[in-house]
Amino acid sequence: MKAFVTGGAGFIGSTLTDRLISAGHDVVVYDNFSTGKEEFLREALASGRVTVTRGDVLDQSLLTASMRGCDTVFHIAANADVRYGLTNPRRDVDQNTLATFHVLEAMRANGIGRIVFSSTGSIYGEPDVFPTPEDAPFPVQTSLYGASKLAGEGLISAYCEGYGFRGVIFRFVSILGERYSHGHVFDFVRSLRADPTRLTVLGNGQQRKSYLYVGDCVEAMLLGLDRAGGKVNIFNLGADEYCEVTDSVGWICDRMGVRPRIEFTGGERGWIGDSPFIFLDCTRLRSLGWKPTLSIRDGVIRTVDFLQAHPWLLEARA
Repeated sequence: MKAFVTGGAGFIGSTLTDRLISAGHDVVVYDNFSTGKEEFLREALASGRVTVTRGDVLDQSLLTASMRGCDTVFHIAANADVRYGLTNPRRDVDQNTLATFHVLEAMRANGIGRIVFSSTGSIYGEPDVFPTPEDAPFPVQTSLYGASKLAGEGLISAYCEGYGFRGVIFRFVSILGERYSHGHVFDFVRSLRADPTRLTVLGNGQQRKSYLYVGDCVEAMLLGLDRAGGKVNIFNLGADEYCEVTDSVGWICDRMGVRPRIEFTGGERGWIGDSPFIFLDCTRLRSLGWKPTLSIRDGVIRTVDFLQAHPWLLEARA
C-alpha cells in the first residue's frame, strides 16, 4: 500500500512508519513537528520510501494535496495532553475532532476509502465493567480528550456509512516504549534525573492503569487492518494486565538505581478526568491472532532505558 500517516514523526507514528517500510510499503508522513521529531525519521528517510510533509491537519488544502496518490490513511496525530484539557478546551476539539473531519474530507476528495484511527480507552470514562469491552454501556464522558476522540469515532462511522469508507478504530490504553515523549514514565525519569532524592506523584499512587508496548501496538494495528472485515471495526488495544502507579514508580526507581522520598498529592485521581482504573477487554482483537509480547513491567523498563540513553528528548520537553 501507499500509506498516509498523520503524526508520522511522533512516538507511535514514527514507529508505525518504520514498520510499514519494513513490510515493503511506501509512506507519506504528515506532521507539524509540534511534538514529532526529525530524529525519529532518520532511518525511515534513509530507506527512500518515505516522503515528509511539514503541515498541520487543520490546513485542509495542504492536507488534501499531500494525501493524493495514497490508498490508506493512518490518523495518529492528536493532542494527547489529557491533564491540561480544561486549561485550553478548544485544543482537544481542534486537534482531535476537527482534525479528524479534515482528514476524512481529504480522503473523500482523493477517493481514499480506508482509515485506521487511534482512539483511546478514555472514551469509556469511569465504567462499571472490568475488563471493559467495546460494547460496554455508552459511557458518561469524564475528559475533554475522551469526548473529542469519541466525536472523531462518530465522524468516521458516519463517513463509512455515507461514503463507503472502511474504518478500523483502536481504543488504546497508554503506550510505552522507544521514542516515548510524554506521560508518567517520561515525567518521572526527568524529575529523578534532576533530583534523585524526591519524587512527587499525582494522586495517592493507587490508580490502576494498563499500558502497552509500542511495538505490540503497531503490530495490532496492522493485523486489525488486514483481518477486520466490517464497515466499521472497533478494537480495544491493551495488555491483559494492569498495575498500580506505585508499581511503575518502583520499576522506574530500580532501573535508575535511585531511592527517592515519594510525595503523594492525595486523592484517587491525578487530575480532573483522570480515571482511577483503566483495564480493557481485548478479546475481540486477540481473536484475530494478536497478543502482546512484552509485559507492562518490561515496557516500562524499555522506556526508561531509551530515555536514559537519549537525554536530548527529556531536555527538548523541559
